Amino acid sequence: MNTKIYKQVLALTDELLAAAQEENQTAFDSYYSELTQLCEDNENTDKDHPVQWETLADFTDDLALAVTIYQKALAKAEAINDKDFRSSIGFSIAALKVDLGDKAGAIEYLEHAKISSNKIIDKELKAEIHDLLEKLKAV
Repeated sequence: MNTKIYKQVLALTDELLAAAQEENQTAFDSYYSELTQLCEDNENTDKDHPVQWETLADFTDDLALAVTIYQKALAKAEAINDKDFRSSIGFSIAALKVDLGDKAGAIEYLEHAKISSNKIIDKELKAEIHDLLEKLKAV
C-alpha cells in the first residue's frame, strides 16, 4: 500500500475517533467526507487499497451502506489476494448481516472468511470467525 495514503487514512481515523468521542457530528461528517473523497480519488488506480474502503465502512452508520462499502473492500482484497483483509472484511460483513437479520448471508461470509483465515497470524480474528460461525449454525 502507498505509504502516503496509509498515513492519510490513519490520520483521518484518528480524527474520526476523536470527533466521535467528543460527540462532534460536524467534525465527524467533515472527516468522513474527506475519507470518502480519498477513497473515490484513489479508486481503480495503483493507490487503491482495501484498507481505505474498510476504514470508510467502519465509520459508516447506515448498516446496509456499510455492507456495500465492505463488499467493495472485499473485492479489492480478493484482487490482491490478501488473506488478512479478506478475513477481517468478511467477518465485518457477517457481523453486519447478523445485525440486519440475514443469518444465511452472515454464514456465507463467515465460511469464506474462515477459509481465508487459515493462513493468517491473527489468532483472535480466527477465533471470532470460528465462534460466530458455530453460534449461527447451532441456532
